[in-house]
Amino acid sequence: MTVLAIDQGTSSTKGVLVADDGIVLARASARVSCSFPHPGWVEQDADEIWESVQAVIAAMPLGTPIDAIALSTQRESAVVWSGDFVSPVIGWQDARTAPDCDRLREHEAFVRARTGLALDPMFSATKLHTLLDGRDDRHAGTIDAFLIHRLTGEFAIEAGNASRTLLMNLETLDWDPELCALFGVPLHTLPEIRRSDAGFGEHRGIPLAAVLADSHAALYAHGAAKATYGTGSSVMVPSDASVDGLAHTLAWLTDKPVYAVEGNILASAAALDWMARTLHVDRLEPLALDATTTDGVHLVPAFSGLGAPHWDRGASGVIAGLTLGTRPKHLARAAFESVAHQICDILDLVGLEALHADGGATASALLMQLQADLSGRPVHVSASPEMSALGAADLAAGGRRERPVRTFEPAISDDERHTRREAWHAAVRRSRMATPELEASLR
Repeated sequence: MTVLAIDQGTSSTKGVLVADDGIVLARASARVSCSFPHPGWVEQDADEIWESVQAVIAAMPLGTPIDAIALSTQRESAVVWSGDFVSPVIGWQDARTAPDCDRLREHEAFVRARTGLALDPMFSATKLHTLLDGRDDRHAGTIDAFLIHRLTGEFAIEAGNASRTLLMNLETLDWDPELCALFGVPLHTLPEIRRSDAGFGEHRGIPLAAVLADSHAALYAHGAAKATYGTGSSVMVPSDASVDGLAHTLAWLTDKPVYAVEGNILASAAALDWMARTLHVDRLEPLALDATTTDGVHLVPAFSGLGAPHWDRGASGVIAGLTLGTRPKHLARAAFESVAHQICDILDLVGLEALHADGGATASALLMQLQADLSGRPVHVSASPEMSALGAADLAAGGRRERPVRTFEPAISDDERHTRREAWHAAVRRSRMATPELEASLR
């Protein structure tokens, strides 16, 4: 079976044509833009996202028969549409609904018990309520639901994506009327929840055979605990049990549900991109490689607060440890270390002997070595940067395929690792305004 896998992410949409033996026959990519209309807001254009999907489909080689389409998508981002009307997409990083979440804090234990998720503006419910704006005659959903509707005309959402909305009951695997009432999202505005391999209609005669959320698709492709390094990062570990500070989520639903715990990081490649723009360089890694240490500098990229395991939207982005000797190379290296440290904060909560890694930022050997050093674990990096797309293709084709990896081993002592991790924790406390010195200065 030849599968066209479409991976719709925050910064781009990728298309991968996968043969029956798992060989990639063709690739295509289209950029997708973000806008930041107000501090803490992140928006995208749903029509631009749809056009990017059409572009990668059109870029596939003519004459190659395609037996099925598979879709992996960014999660939690919300959109509302009806007829010719399409709202802006409120992105998963967007923090504008933090006050709405704060007003519901008395219900936090109830929400977590039903959904496995923190009461946080990253998730879709408060975004959907904002976009509906009292209207109950529109479709409301996540990016997968919007694209399924555009591709096939069917109004459906994949179960793993639905589990990221704060509206699906993790036990019944269906929309929860009490949650919908709590968040003010009319039940009838939401799409039908379907299993990940249920089939989602046809696009120009080709079945849309499988849909997965992007991080879930990468987990399916790896078959083991993994970190996906994208605009943000996802550390996901298959598990039926919950872990404090991490989301408990549905990974996918086929003949039975598969659950996972996950830590969501809001700024990974976004932190690297920000630092590159700030330092006015096209490529950050060569500059970072010019430094052997950060010289005591730490970047905490809490641009819209911190995600797991802190879930602190009040945290502020900080650069700590600046001195007169600080140079751009130290700032560049600190940006790379910030990504690895954030992953380590989640790994500290789960017992893993090794970590599998994928995503665009894994192309950086510096970042992967830092990850191995700071975590004290070997990091097995996928040889393919398109694991989300390949995971969706695997599901559509009926099963996971083994793929080659390259491994990075830890190369620093336990004492050095402990010292560097403690320095990072101190920087995070500054970001959260929790150090005694900062608290005293604010009195």
